[in-house]
Amino acid sequence: MKKTAIAYWLIPAEPARSFLERTISNLARRYNAPVFESHMTIHVGSDRVEAEEVIAKAVSGCRLAQAKVLQVCESDEFIKTLFVQFALDRKFQQLNETIRDAAQDSSDYQLNPHLSLLYKKMSTLARRQLAHSIRLPFSEVTFESIKAVRCVSPTTDRGDVEAWRVVAAKSLGE
Repeated sequence: MKKTAIAYWLIPAEPARSFLERTISNLARRYNAPVFESHMTIHVGSDRVEAEEVIAKAVSGCRLAQAKVLQVCESDEFIKTLFVQFALDRKFQQLNETIRDAAQDSSDYQLNPHLSLLYKKMSTLARRQLAHSIRLPFSEVTFESIKAVRCVSPTTDRGDVEAWRVVAAKSLGE
C-alpha cells in the first residue's frame, strides 16, 4: 500500500552535479524514463512533521559532506535501476540519526548511500551492460545542500517520480 512520505535528500555540488544531471537526463531520454534531480537519500520518514524545522536542526553545525564513490551498480529495484554506490560514512549515519530524531520518526529506513542515475524496469543483462558502460570522472562527490521532498512511498513508477515535490531546502553550513 502506498502512502505519502518525506524523503530527505543531499544535493551534490559542482562539478559532479552537472555531470550527474546530464547523465540522468541522457539516460532518461535514451530509455524513455523519468528525469529527476540528482540526490542521495539520507532518510525517508512520515509526512506528519514540519520538514523545514527538521532540516534546520539537521544542518545546524553541518558542513559540506563528501562521499567516496565505490562503483556504478544496478538492481531490479525500480528506484535503484542504475546507481552510484558510495561508502557508508559516519557523517551520513549521524545526519540520518539527526533527521530521524528531529522528525521524531520511527520509520525503518536503512541508510544505504547511493545516487540513482536511472529509474526504469529493464532486463538484468541490459542493466549490467549499462552499469559497466558508465565512467565517472570523479572518485568523490561533495554534497552542498539538503532538501525535503514529499513523495509516494514506495515509489514504483514514472508517475510516482513525476509527483515528487520539494517542500523545504537549505544549504549545508548555513
